[in-house]
Parts: sequence; structure tokens; C-alpha cells
Amino acid sequence: MMELDDFKQAWQALDRRLEQQNTLNLQLYRDARLDKARRSLRPLVWGQRLQIMAGVCVMLLFAPFWVEHLDKPHLMLSGLALHIYGLMFVLSAARNLYLVNRIDYANQVLDIQRQLATLQAWRERVEWPVFAVIGCFIWVPLILVIFAWMGADVWVNAPIVVWSWMASAFVCLLILWGVVYWMRRSGRGRVLQRSQAGKSVYRAEGVLEELARFEGG
Repeated sequence: MMELDDFKQAWQALDRRLEQQNTLNLQLYRDARLDKARRSLRPLVWGQRLQIMAGVCVMLLFAPFWVEHLDKPHLMLSGLALHIYGLMFVLSAARNLYLVNRIDYANQVLDIQRQLATLQAWRERVEWPVFAVIGCFIWVPLILVIFAWMGADVWVNAPIVVWSWMASAFVCLLILWGVVYWMRRSGRGRVLQRSQAGKSVYRAEGVLEELARFEGG
């Protein structure tokens, strides 16, 4: 009986050690996956930091221009539009960094996925459409400012040229809408979403989905 009790105690101790080792292995795997998800977002973080610096440079470049041309509304508005465009760069990047930094990897995987989904939705449904539309038009004030720096006021000397540029901008917008519509109708919406949200976001999402399946299985 004593030998049987000793055997049972030894077996129970071994079972506890195996359970502890299994729990440790699961935690190590979870930590490794979460660390990979965090590292997957680093390119996005560095890109947004560069975007902030680029936005500040744009603001510093065009702020003096529109201030110096308050007496010429068309040039003032052109410079101001570019200044605001730079400010949008800064604010958009700051929003992305905020959403990345608020992801708490100590939470459950489902909660982390929800926080990442918020970042993804912001980039796909707000940031990308806004910058895509503005990008169709912002080149017009940019050209006006460049010509003004060269000493030529295109709006005063050849307004028909400016109107043709504006018409081209609307054509660009129409083409953009057509491409987006075609990609969604042809089943390439997933490709469009990946380009909108960025590879970093989808790479992190894939890692979290893998971890969620592992824990669920």
C-alpha cells in the first residue's frame, strides 16, 4: 500500500509538472505571436513618423507664401490649400500613431483584434478616401504656386489653362471612382482593402487570427 501511495503521489507530481510546462509553453507561444504582431506594425509606425515630418515641412514651405499673397485671393487660397494639406498629413499620421499605441497586447486576443480593426477601419474608410479625392485636385494649386515662385501668374495671364486643369482634376476623380467601383464589382475588393489599410495592418491581423485559431482549437 505504501508503494502504491508513493506511486500515486509521484504520478500526480509528474502530472502537475507537465501541466505547468504546457501552460508555460502556451504562454511563450502567445507572447511570441503577440510580439510578432507588434513588430508587424513597426513599418507603419515609422512611415507615419516620416509623414509627420513631411507634413511639417509642407506647412513651413507654403505658410509664408499664402501670408505674402493676401492681396491676391487665388494665390492666397492656393498656398493655404497646400498648407492645410500638410496639416492633414500631420493630423492623419498622429491619428494612426494614436490607434497603434492604444493597442494593449496584455488583453485577450479578441480585444486586441477589435483595437486593430479600429485602426483598419480608419485607414480604409476615412484616411484613404479623403487623401485619394484630395490628391485628384491638390496638384492644381501646387502648379499655380510653382509658377508664382517663377514669377508667372497663370490665373491672371491664362485663366482658361487653370480651368482646363480643374477639368482634368475632375476627370482624375471620375477615373478613381471607376477603378474603385470596378475592383469591388470584379471581386478584387480584398486587394483594394489591403492597399488602403496597408500591408503592416494586414500582416498583424493575420498573426492575431493564427493565434486566435490556436487558442480556440
